[in-house]
Amino acid sequence: MRLDFHTHGKLAKKLPFSTAYTDWLFGEAKRAGLDALCLTEHFNTLQFADVYGYINSVSRRSGDALELENGLKIFPGMETDVAEGGHILSIGPLEAVLELNRRLKPHKEKGAFLPFAQLMDLFAEYPVVVGCGHPFRAPGHVPELPEEQLRRLQFLDLNGKDLALDRERTERLTYGLGKRLQIPVVSGSDTHQAVQYGCVATVFENACDTIPALYGEMRAGRYEIRLSGCAALQVRTACLLKRSLKEIHALGGDYVSILTQGATA
Repeated sequence: MRLDFHTHGKLAKKLPFSTAYTDWLFGEAKRAGLDALCLTEHFNTLQFADVYGYINSVSRRSGDALELENGLKIFPGMETDVAEGGHILSIGPLEAVLELNRRLKPHKEKGAFLPFAQLMDLFAEYPVVVGCGHPFRAPGHVPELPEEQLRRLQFLDLNGKDLALDRERTERLTYGLGKRLQIPVVSGSDTHQAVQYGCVATVFENACDTIPALYGEMRAGRYEIRLSGCAALQVRTACLLKRSLKEIHALGGDYVSILTQGATA
């Protein structure tokens, strides 16, 4: 099972949700060779509940995953900012993710983010697997937290964007922290647009569709991380694409129409 642990369903969190854009993303994910992905959408993205409401309406339940018509399985998740600086990934059943997001409503603006310890207390009430996204990307400070708090994490994200920018540093620091905490290191692209799919993937020996089974495979180490030979080019291109599409939107253009027409032309 080829899985991307860190993805987004929107171009940017402050832009309106577009079903056409999200459909295009998931179609491209499948074409990039993915069997499944964790949709770790920003917890304070505009229309968070609408994103999952739409996906739920066009998919069928397969364990804890939402399976689309093209066969792509989506594990619901969320990326949450913490007061100390840094991002925490949580993956779990749809209902748990939606309820967590509702409970985090008072903490979605900068200055109101929950401290790490309080956020982990909240996550502990739900059947979610919790890890740190791109732990060594500035201005994050999660690795500097007390050891007893860090040991509450269940996995680390060897982030595709960071790998593309500085592979040696990213691998050295992330694997080093994973070894110290004795938790799995898995990988995700961190993509907001389709070009970045496949720059890195976590390939499991066994397919699974429930969170306990997925975490069991992670803990057992029955997977390998595969980095694309053109990951750096994919990430650079994706960053350029994102900036360009956001500028089209800012100028009043329909970036979704331009993008999807270009993909089928």
